Amino acid sequence: MFLKSNIFLLFLIMSHKFNFCSPQYEISINSKEYGIDKYSQTDTIPIGLITDQFSKAMGTIFEHAINVANAEIKVPLRVIKEEVAYGDSFQAYGTLCKLLQYGVAGIFGPSSRHTAKHLTPICDAKDVPYFFSEMTETSEAFNLYPNPLDFSKALFLLLTAYEWSSFIFLYESVEYLNILNGLMSLYGNNSPTITVLRYDMEMNNNYKSVLRRVRKSEDNRIVVVGSTDTMPEFLKQAQQVGIINEDYMYIIGNLDFHSFDLEEYKYSEANITSFRMFSPDNYIVKEILDKMGHKYTSEILRNGSCPITLNMALSYDSVQLFAETTKYLPVRNAPLNCSDRSESVLDHGSTFKNYMRTLHMQERTITGEIYFEGNVRKGYSLDIIELHPSGIVKIGTWNDISNLTILRVSQTSSGVDNRDNSLVNKTFIVLLNVPNEPYASLKESFVKLEGNSQYEGYGVDLIETLAEKLGFNFIFKDGGSDYGSYNSTTNTSTGMLKEIREGRAHLAITDLTITAARQQGVDFSIPFMNLGIAIIHLKPQKAAQAFFTFMDPFSREVWWLLGLSFLLVSFSFFILGRLSPSEWDNPHPCIEEPTELVNQFTIGNSLWFTTGALLQQGSEMEPKAISTRTVASIWWFFTLLMVSSYTANLASFLTIEKTTSLIDSIDDLVENKHGVVYGAKKDGSTREFFEKSEDPRHKIMNKFMNDHPEYLTNDNTAGIKRVDKGYAFLMESTSIEYNTMRLCNLSKIGDTLDEKGYGIAMIKIQSATK
Repeated sequence: MFLKSNIFLLFLIMSHKFNFCSPQYEISINSKEYGIDKYSQTDTIPIGLITDQFSKAMGTIFEHAINVANAEIKVPLRVIKEEVAYGDSFQAYGTLCKLLQYGVAGIFGPSSRHTAKHLTPICDAKDVPYFFSEMTETSEAFNLYPNPLDFSKALFLLLTAYEWSSFIFLYESVEYLNILNGLMSLYGNNSPTITVLRYDMEMNNNYKSVLRRVRKSEDNRIVVVGSTDTMPEFLKQAQQVGIINEDYMYIIGNLDFHSFDLEEYKYSEANITSFRMFSPDNYIVKEILDKMGHKYTSEILRNGSCPITLNMALSYDSVQLFAETTKYLPVRNAPLNCSDRSESVLDHGSTFKNYMRTLHMQERTITGEIYFEGNVRKGYSLDIIELHPSGIVKIGTWNDISNLTILRVSQTSSGVDNRDNSLVNKTFIVLLNVPNEPYASLKESFVKLEGNSQYEGYGVDLIETLAEKLGFNFIFKDGGSDYGSYNSTTNTSTGMLKEIREGRAHLAITDLTITAARQQGVDFSIPFMNLGIAIIHLKPQKAAQAFFTFMDPFSREVWWLLGLSFLLVSFSFFILGRLSPSEWDNPHPCIEEPTELVNQFTIGNSLWFTTGALLQQGSEMEPKAISTRTVASIWWFFTLLMVSSYTANLASFLTIEKTTSLIDSIDDLVENKHGVVYGAKKDGSTREFFEKSEDPRHKIMNKFMNDHPEYLTNDNTAGIKRVDKGYAFLMESTSIEYNTMRLCNLSKIGDTLDEKGYGIAMIKIQSATK
């Protein structure tokens, strides 16, 4: 199969370059069939969608994606849909040539990796953007799917967190060996014992022989990587063989796990972990489910599952990426011939593709942020999910910046945690940061308070509630504002983490962020609060009324056209008045045959008559000729509509309060157009986030803070005080929400930059994490 594929690929490239193409692919286009007589190429931008029997549902999502994109761009997109047989590269090649000859500016699909491999070099040779979504190594196609090496990093960190010293690696085909190679590179010389087995479609969907080998193995930890087509059948047969139960632990390396029918496995008591690239709670997902006619959308989302596959989501995002590029760099589509010896290409297609790879897109996507490093998509996050009886539950996240953040580690190397988890009558020293509202502060009292009674706040209340339920005792202690960090190289820590690791304290509760680095030194509870980094700044002020505010109801173009219409109509009255005999009057009625006549429609009178109509006032001039009366009637009707529209819009514009703000997002801080200075807490996870981030914007901000240490603060309170002077402070969104509710002149600016959680820190390997 591999040899055949490569021979066919070579044949296609040579036939394209040297015109050895078979006559059956000399395609002629029926203009009526494809609507050429209805739409000119300047009216719309045609794009091609190639589907197969496994991607028929793509049509609905693609249609919705086109509608959303067209609302944001000037020249709308128009899709031309073609269907081919799955894996039929010859038919797909003919269809591609057909679409190229029509003049499409982009190609999307099909779902077959084998077919896409053959279409990519043809589109690349013609400089036509080709979008394909599969876990493959770097190619010239625009692939928004996670790169195998990046996925290996996420899988490696998850395996490390679960402390698996040995496991079985099941893979479907050779393409998935890239993940195994990535794992082996990351493990280095410390690799666990890995048993590698293959299951594939050549077994005619009968994987039981391989699964029986797994059952006979002494290892009950299994990593499975495979395609969406085979994975449901694999899980079904694994259950039939008897290896999906409480004795087995799985990590499913398929990003469509959330879309499978998991009803049969919910109550198996097996530990099944997987990944997903988007949340079903995304508002775009809900819109698509409604478009697809799902009646039980709320039930679907409550279970954490979603029938939308990653391929569908990435197709939607690909359309948005293509449309976003057309905003800045229009594409000229023209017919292209696969067998053209002149090697014609899409006009400016290479520039268009290169520009698309430089875009940084954050809005209107399902799978989050999109940007490229070379040909590899970056900026996304992966959710770590588990299958529970209630459905799919998110237990952590992974991304390039903060790596792995596990909210709850459950799959240990032994599979079962038999440590004594009784906390009754045990006493814990709990570290607080005082004052640090709303988490902890000193009570205001006329009486001197001592011990635990002197503290109040959210963290204090949480510990008291836990102590009441679990029966332990506690002693609060002020641990200062240094939450601490952990250095895995030297195995040393600072701040609160050092106090816990050296046994001088047992717990720490404050706005302490769970990070991958800190998790290496201490354990964390399930997050008691989820949040992200955001900006707090002065609330946007009411904009001053401009002198020309009265012109706001109409755009500048409308005012220009209205003025031009006024002059043209006035000139029309003047000309028609001169040409029409009925408009010439005898200035002296007593003289029956005067030597000269006068005309009321002079230049001045024509302008005055037109002005009177525009202001809905009379001018004491009465047109007499049919021509002038007709023009007057049309002008009066037109001005009636314009004045009514202007009055209605003016009322709404006057009631809308416009606000101005120096910054609206993180991009404004990066560009620094208005000279707004910014900073963060000197030591903490927020500062660490910018130091480790690979985002170009975050690197610029990190350099700014390194160059200006005077803008960094010792604690959040000092940062909030500076905001009144026009300073922008970067801190956690929950703390921002607390301060904006109490300080009315402050507000949160933009969206959060990351996703993380606050947890209770405790000494490593402590059963209280449950």
